[in-house]
Parts: sequence; structure tokens; C-alpha cells
Amino acid sequence: MTDSTYAAATFSSPSPVLSVSPVVLPAPGRAVDLEVRVSAPMTGGDLPVILLSHGQGYSNHLSSLNGYAPLANFWAAHGFVVIQPTHLSSRTLSLDPGTPGAPLFWRSRAEDMRRVLDGFDVIEAAVPQLLGRLDRNRVAVAGHSMGGHTASLLLGARLIDPLDGTEVNLTEPRIKAGVLLAAPGRGGDALTESVAENLPFFSTTDFSRMATPALVVAGDKDASPHLTVRGPEWHADPYVLSPGPKSLVTLFDAEHGLGGVSGYDVAETTDENPERVAAVQRLTWAYLRTELYPGDSAWRAACDALTAAPSPLGRVESK
Repeated sequence: MTDSTYAAATFSSPSPVLSVSPVVLPAPGRAVDLEVRVSAPMTGGDLPVILLSHGQGYSNHLSSLNGYAPLANFWAAHGFVVIQPTHLSSRTLSLDPGTPGAPLFWRSRAEDMRRVLDGFDVIEAAVPQLLGRLDRNRVAVAGHSMGGHTASLLLGARLIDPLDGTEVNLTEPRIKAGVLLAAPGRGGDALTESVAENLPFFSTTDFSRMATPALVVAGDKDASPHLTVRGPEWHADPYVLSPGPKSLVTLFDAEHGLGGVSGYDVAETTDENPERVAAVQRLTWAYLRTELYPGDSAWRAACDALTAAPSPLGRVESK
């Protein structure tokens, strides 16, 4: 099966997509109100929801509601409502470095997703074309890089707050499944000295109670030397160190951008590869489809299509 027939064999034609931004959710106590982008198919009801958390790249706008169009557009065109917040860590906000939680606002990021879940009524009122179309019982979270860390906390990962030494549990039971894309791995001696010193919340990440079903996607060339001394296998930690049910997709020759998931033709993608992005789009969609609709065959079909290709783009394992 060739890469071109992979799509035809597994997916229906995309639907037209409605995208609205910014939708503003009032956020008392936050440095600024929470702005989100909402993308959805133009038609259909009982639509499942994906909360998409951006990473922290060098570009000014990818780390905001304006990033990750290759994922948001694909998921929305195939039946999901995708909601993308601009986290306080976004370069677009230019917050004072002294703002509590800076620079990465790890706790606020997870709290943003809870605000979205609490704000579905506000979102439907702001986007009347969505009124009554959300399936609030089928919600997933996805995140790339730092966004993967945010997603892992909502899925059950724990850490120790470096400010007061307490264990932080931000597990969100309304979220039924997740996707972690090039997410950070464990802390301790896996981190570079700079990260351990300047971003101490990374040091105590514990995946042992991350029980919500999740798909981890990692590139086998994603060394991330600014973060870890371990090499590409570090990004598989959320799979290796967490309990099942979990799945791991390892993409061959993929670096941190996983082919370009953060945006179309962006300069910070070091491994630009449209076929790789297409594989990420389809595998993540299929995984969430099957997790949110037990018995759906999309995940099995996507895995079979990946491995049946003459030159597979990656491999899949599950536990």
C-alpha cells in the first residue's frame, strides 16, 4: 500500500471547516482573559471535542491559538470540535517575566483546559453555529512538546510543586483520552543541568499514575539536547513509565517537529515531511476515534495501513 492510497483506504473525504477566533472566556485571577480558537465541521451533531495545547517554539504565533493548523484543520474536517487556547506562556502575550508562573506557566496551562471545559456554554453562545452540537461526554486532550506536558498532567501525571513541595494532581476526569506529541519525559538525572536549575517543575514528573488512555508519538531522531541528556528515547517515557492502556507510535527519522505539525511551512521545523505529518494526522485521529467510540475500527485500520506500506513511516506498540 502506497502513502497515497493510505489516506484513501482509511478516511472519508474532509468536510468544510468553520473556525472562529478569538473566543474570550472570562478568567478572574488570570493575568489576562483566556482566548481560544474553535474549529469544527460545518455540519453534524454530537461532535466529540479535542482540547489542543500548543508548545513553546521560536516563532511568535505558533505558540498560541493561531498555531497547529495541520492538526486542528484535519481533526475538525473529520468530525471533531478542536479548541485551542492561548496559554500565558505564549509569545503573543508578552507578559512581564515577573508574572507569577513565568516563564512556562505549567499549572496555568492545565487550568486553562479546565476553564474551557467549564466554559462550553460560553463557547456555544459565542459560536452559535455550534449550539447544541457538542458531545460533552467525549472529550480528549492533545499537546505537542510543552503542550504534551500539559496534557500529561490532565491525564494523571504528577509532579512536586517546586514552590511549596506539595504533590500536584491536576487529573481531569472529564477528559477520556489523550495524545502526547514529542512530550517531555521523566525528570531527575534525565534533564540537562540548565533545565533542572531553571525549570525545576520538570525534575519531579511522575507518570506512574497517568492512567487515562493515551497515545504517545515520538520521533526516533528527536534528541532535544536543550532538555535531556538521554536522547530520543526520553520522549517515549510517558508510554514506558505509565500504566496501560497506552500506545506508542515511533516515527522513523522524525525530529521534534514530527514533520511539521505546528504549522504549515514553518522555519522552526527541522524535519519537514508532509507524508510524516499526514501519518500523525491520521493516526491521532484514528486513535481518538476508537478510544471515544469503543468498538470503532479506525485505530486498527490506521495501524494496519501504516505497517503495510512498502516503506513504513513508523511503528506502533501498545500495552
